[in-house]
Amino acid sequence: MKVGDRVRVTESVLVYHHPQHKKEPLDLKGLEGKIVNILNDWRGRPISPNLPVVIEFENKFKAHLRDNEFEVIK
Repeated sequence: MKVGDRVRVTESVLVYHHPQHKKEPLDLKGLEGKIVNILNDWRGRPISPNLPVVIEFENKFKAHLRDNEFEVIK
């Protein structure tokens, strides 16, 4: 898994900040996007975030996910 990989969400993940579904739950399961960042340091210091992988979906919508909630598409 690396920045730029195409991925598909395999687990049910509810988000409430999608621009077209404000204040309503949206399940990301089945959506495809690409990895834009993997968080492992902050200002040069190592960190261990709960949701380390930032995935960008259509319309510039981004979500932070765990590495077990998606699969890489070949």
